[in-house]
Amino acid sequence: MDYYEILGITKNASQEEIKKAFHKLAHKYHPDKGGDEKKFKEINEAYQILSNTEKRAQYDQFGRVFDGAGANGGQGQDFTWAWQNQSQNFDFEDLGDVFENFFSFGGGGGGRRASRKDIRKGKDIQVDIEISLEETLRKTERKITLTKMLLCHRCHGKGAEPGTKINECFSCRGTGQLQQIKKTILGSYTSFTVCPACGGEGTKPEKPCNVCKGESRVKGSETIDVIIPAGIDNNQALEVEGKGDAGKKGGKAGNLYVRIYVKEHSVFKRKGDDLYISQEVAYSQAILGDEIEIPTLEGTQILLTVPQGTESGKVLRISGKGIPHFGGYGRGNMYVELIIKTPKKISKKQKELLDELRREGL
Repeated sequence: MDYYEILGITKNASQEEIKKAFHKLAHKYHPDKGGDEKKFKEINEAYQILSNTEKRAQYDQFGRVFDGAGANGGQGQDFTWAWQNQSQNFDFEDLGDVFENFFSFGGGGGGRRASRKDIRKGKDIQVDIEISLEETLRKTERKITLTKMLLCHRCHGKGAEPGTKINECFSCRGTGQLQQIKKTILGSYTSFTVCPACGGEGTKPEKPCNVCKGESRVKGSETIDVIIPAGIDNNQALEVEGKGDAGKKGGKAGNLYVRIYVKEHSVFKRKGDDLYISQEVAYSQAILGDEIEIPTLEGTQILLTVPQGTESGKVLRISGKGIPHFGGYGRGNMYVELIIKTPKKISKKQKELLDELRREGL
């Protein structure tokens, strides 16, 4: 899958060109507008990578790479690419894990090794935030306080008392794993288990930290600023890298995933980036035409021209008064459905006028 090809851009495209291409294709293939859902997901995946400077640079150098929260379930690096490009900067510890999955039996074969990176990495955290429809018009900042694992302030994540040594684990000789060989009718099977003495770290502090007891982390709270971009849609998730649980003993921190829920509005209905509203008009306004005031999501009023001879249910469009395009430029439209109001009670004079109109054929 070529992300540049998916967006229809060249490899030297600017960030502005990437945004414009995404905006154009996202509107074309958006499922809410009858588009291809699979194609829309591919477009979104390509944009998430190419719009991020670091991820784009990694993609340009290594090809299609997924992190733990990638769009394809965090499957790791493409195996074929890795095998053909051994001379480049590639993590052969991860490649070794792939081989061990393929060859579980045979003389001296390997079972699944527990990667030390996996053991040390902090867990991801997911939280939900509810916002109003009005807040989707602009970039919004929310402060959230999380209870999570933080780096120990005394040992700074090392797990040892300051000034003391960190020694190699005697049980596993620094590997972090214990190896077991079992014989079966198919041959010898080698399995690996996390060393219980050091918890897979391969090292043990000479004197554990007095605060975290050697765990390198402590439970605490952290207040985080979450930036919610304009145009975000209901049930869309944001990724805040490195704001999950702290990693153990130098391990990478997990990520924070913020799922956004947009509350339903009492007046406006949202479909994609467009807004819909129903507006009553008098019978005389529909017949003769008029200018009426229409509310906007910003809280202001705008004038809308009702054409002569308007029928009930007619929909008029107001350009650029919808929701801002997420990650792009411009806004959607607002659509006004005109409903002719039929009064239940009328005055004597109104009845006389209507009788006269009826005699005139109206």
